[in-house]
Amino acid sequence: MEENKRKTAVVSENEIKKQQEFCKKTASVISKRYAEKPLACVVTYGCQQNVADSEHIKGMLNQIGYGFTENRTEAKLIIFNTCAVREHAEDRVFGNVGMLKSYKRENPDVIIACCGCMMQQQHIADKIKQSFPFVDLVFGTHVVYRLPELLYAALTRKKRVFELPDMDGAIAEGVPVLRDNDKKAWLPIMYGCNNFCSYCIVPYVRGRERSREAADVIAEAKELIESGYKEITLLGQNVNSYGKDLSPKVSFAELLQKIAKLDGDFRIRFMTSHPKDCTKELIDTMAEYEKIAKHLHLPFQSGNNRVLKAMNRHYDREKYLELINYAKEKMGDALSLTSDIIVGFPGETYEEFKDTLSLVEEVKFTSLFTFIYSPRKGTPAAEMPDPVSAEEKGKWFKELTDLQEKISAENMKKYKDKVFKCFVYGKGKLGDNYIAARTDGNLIIEFEGSDNLIGTFQKIKVTEPLTYVLKGEKERN
Repeated sequence: MEENKRKTAVVSENEIKKQQEFCKKTASVISKRYAEKPLACVVTYGCQQNVADSEHIKGMLNQIGYGFTENRTEAKLIIFNTCAVREHAEDRVFGNVGMLKSYKRENPDVIIACCGCMMQQQHIADKIKQSFPFVDLVFGTHVVYRLPELLYAALTRKKRVFELPDMDGAIAEGVPVLRDNDKKAWLPIMYGCNNFCSYCIVPYVRGRERSREAADVIAEAKELIESGYKEITLLGQNVNSYGKDLSPKVSFAELLQKIAKLDGDFRIRFMTSHPKDCTKELIDTMAEYEKIAKHLHLPFQSGNNRVLKAMNRHYDREKYLELINYAKEKMGDALSLTSDIIVGFPGETYEEFKDTLSLVEEVKFTSLFTFIYSPRKGTPAAEMPDPVSAEEKGKWFKELTDLQEKISAENMKKYKDKVFKCFVYGKGKLGDNYIAARTDGNLIIEFEGSDNLIGTFQKIKVTEPLTYVLKGEKERN
């Protein structure tokens, strides 16, 4: 009951004004420190939420007076926004930060910073402090909005700055944003997670769930639409839990409805959903509103009930299939289904893994994001017995990906000669003259066309189905 009554913590207007003042103070420092306009390089790892955070980081840096570059050896400020979900991402961060040691020695006025989910883990912060003494600034996920103040400290003090408060975080409105794309936008609606899946580090590094007020989300969506954005993706670690901490409560389905009713030619997507909180109301809303993409990314992780319980997922195979079948009933062939799967969870047997294969065969997903289990220090699963060898898990993984490749190829065949309204989002990979578009159901169609079509909606006819992409041609008006 207490959690339901909990009000979302919000950063005060005075604190936001304080950071704006630090923008001015930091701007004064860099104008005196550097003869030319300094460049910043922001390197982002991990999920779309991290990408959205980096857009806010760039927004603040832009306000301070930095320009931007992707070349780290041109930058006077390098920020690594890190991901803690998989070991491979952590290794890449350590490798890339380590490569800057000589650059920092030759350019002592360069500021090197690390932020994001990795930094919110004490053992990682300790490693940065001890093994990477040339890193000037380290800050956690809960204080991104305080970057102007922290950067000012890093520029003016003679000592390193570490700001990693152990807290659940708060909603910070009014933080500047510099988006990476002028037609496609990430729109965070909530932060954190309450689920504590036994393999997942996210609740420990992102804090508990906290939702933005619906009015603030809708106002930002309206501003994006009026600015010409065509695809808006609503973000949260578990968007289906949106609004449970607000008073009065607003369900995610209700928020979607309010945005879908806004004027303009645009499409709404969302991620990520959790099966335990996915409702028939949400599926009904997807089916009812044309502006909501008919793409449901609903991670099931395992098709075996014992493994799901060990994962602390709070649903079973039967509940998951009930949701999937309801969605298929409501949206038919328009629906595209994708999911996440973990192969080789601690204690999983091959017989249990076969339940995952059978679920994949039954649902026939459009595509899958598949991972071999990666232990995360600090999670319950990292302490579980894990007798299956990496080699054996690799064989299971190949069996799964081979199955999905076969299903994807079969799925694609049914789209031959069909026409889709697509959002053209960038250059294609099938040839120099190809550009890429995304259907309502998140399928990729590549077709020959000029770059001036990028950022527009076009009707595209499928001419040739491939395994994971469709080849098509633009319909003549």
